[in-house]
Order: sequence, then structure tokens, then C-alpha cells
Amino acid sequence: MIDIALRLPRRGFVLEVALQLPARGVSALFGPSGCGKTTVLRALAGLERAAGHVRLGDETWQDDARGLFVPTHRRALGYVIQEAALFPHLSVQRNLDYGLKRIAPALRRVPLDQVVALLGISALMDRRPATLSGGERQRVAIARALATSPRLLLMDEPLAALDAERKAEVLPYIEGLQRELGLPIVYVSHALDEVARLADQLVLLRAGRVLAQGPVPEMLARLDLPLPLGEDAGVVLQGVVGERDAQWQLARLDVDEDPQGGGACGLWARDHGLPLGRRVRLRVLARDVSLTRAPQTGTSIGNQLRATVEAIADDSHPALALVRVRVGKATPLVARLTRRSAHALQLVPGQEVWAQVKTVALME
Repeated sequence: MIDIALRLPRRGFVLEVALQLPARGVSALFGPSGCGKTTVLRALAGLERAAGHVRLGDETWQDDARGLFVPTHRRALGYVIQEAALFPHLSVQRNLDYGLKRIAPALRRVPLDQVVALLGISALMDRRPATLSGGERQRVAIARALATSPRLLLMDEPLAALDAERKAEVLPYIEGLQRELGLPIVYVSHALDEVARLADQLVLLRAGRVLAQGPVPEMLARLDLPLPLGEDAGVVLQGVVGERDAQWQLARLDVDEDPQGGGACGLWARDHGLPLGRRVRLRVLARDVSLTRAPQTGTSIGNQLRATVEAIADDSHPALALVRVRVGKATPLVARLTRRSAHALQLVPGQEVWAQVKTVALME
């Protein structure tokens, strides 16, 4: 567990956060520019001297009540920023060696060979940073941060300087790192698509305070939070590959239900060739969900699920509304409807409807 309680006056507001983040997976700090995301990260690293405490498992990096403050260079962390900040006069190999030399051999917990393989940079070792693409440079920067065998990896908008193509290149490598290494990552971003794909926990910050915190599927399904959803409105779901239909090149993805019991919700999507039983993350956008009062026949939409209306909220345009429904015991979906359609369906919380899901995106 990462236990944080920090207070730091800033221009315009006072940063005051108390967080407990899981010791595995990706915890995303999300919010508008200037809300304190990077300040939290810098205080975690010891680069900003906030008041309070910082504990990583059984290790304490700061505890003002005991007069304890561990300087940055003695904290077992890696730090990746927007710019790769590699040494231009050194090869990739020597950049990694620089990070490796910061940690004694007896304390090396992360095998550098494994990191190089996971990040796909083995063919780049003799090249200098100027000859690399933006995505390659950022992968090398991540590898250098991991070469120090950190117990915690801090990432401050590491993809912000990349175009969409380079970002799409790097994202799968970050996913692979957190899956294979089991290293906790605190990830700062203002891009909701990155958070939806990478993060397990979402912390929403506003003017230096924690507005809400929770698992990403739960947070993205909430309609009461000031998340800038827009076209990204929708839900993230966890599940497994339950069936494959070779004739039609489709796969049934069984979404996790309430751990206390209840069957899974099955959604058909394009077959990506994944084996049965493989854990997957899905995204269902609100624009791809429609609601009806009864199951439909003669329709091209194959995913039709009995659901219950839970909440109705304003969307970004006054003609539109967002409707959260629950499928089964615990699976949330969000539908974007015109207000005229919501009125015609006479939608109210507690009402039974049928959710039609046109498209399911497999996030991998």
C-alpha cells in the first residue's frame, strides 16, 4: 500500500491530499491543468517539500511527526517525464548503464534484460538518442528509470509530447510492464483515453483536493463527477474470453460480475485471436449503446442485454442525456440518448430496459 498525506501551499490554492493507493497496478492522477497532479508526484519523489507523510509498504520516506525525510536520491523510485531527457552523447546502452550504476548489484530487483525485452529496445542499444523516434526515446527513458530497480515508478504525462501514432506505439509496452513486473505505477495524465486503457485506480483532483477516488470501471461509470467525457463517455469493463465463433470471426467476452455471485454478462466482439480464458479489458462507449423498452428483432445489433436504469444526467449538449444502467448485479453501462428519446421512453431510475451494444472495443 502507498500511504500519502501531504499539504503544500501553492499559488491560488493549497494542495491537501490523503491517499491510499494499491501496491500493484497503475494509479492515475487525473484532472485539469494546474490542479496539483505533478506537485503530488514531485512530493512523492521528495522534489517538493510538502508537510505530511509518505509510506511505501513497510518503508517510510517521509514522516514529519518523527522528523524523518528521505532525500530523493535515497528513495527507491523511477521518474519518467514528458521529454525523454536522455544523454545525447551516450548510446542507448550507456544511458541504461548510467541508471544501472545508481543501484548496488545486491539491491537490483528488476532484471535489465527483461526490461529491454519488454520494451522492445534490444535492437537500439548501439544508437544515440538523436537517431531514435519519439516513441523509441520514451521507451528508452522508461528502461533507464527501471534500471535502478525502483519499488515505485512515477510517470508524469510520459506520452504528452508524442503524436497519436507514437502514443499508440508506446501504450502496449507500458501495459506489458505493469502486467509482467508487478511494479506500482503512479501515472499523471490529462488524457482520459490513456487512463481508461492503462489505469486500475483513478484519483480525480480539483484545485489541490481529491474529489473522488476508486477503481477505473466504477469511476468512469459515475455521472456525478466533473470528468471531461465528451466523445470518451463510456465504461471500462474487465472480463475473459468465453467463446470463439470461428465461422463469423467473433468472440464472446464474459464481463466480470459481482464477486458475491451471479453470472457473467456476455458481449460479442471481433475475434482478436486470444485464447479462451484470457483476461481482457473492454471499453464500451456511450455513443455505441442504445436503450429500448423491449428486446428487438430484425436488428443488426447482436448484443441485447436486460438492464435497470440507475441514473440520468446532463450531457455536454442540452439536447443530450447520459443514462447509466446496470446489467445483472454489477455491470454498468452508459448510454447517450437525445432528451427527446429519454422522454419518449419515459426513463426513470429503477425502470427495466434493454441495452443494445453496437460495438465493444478490446483494449490491448
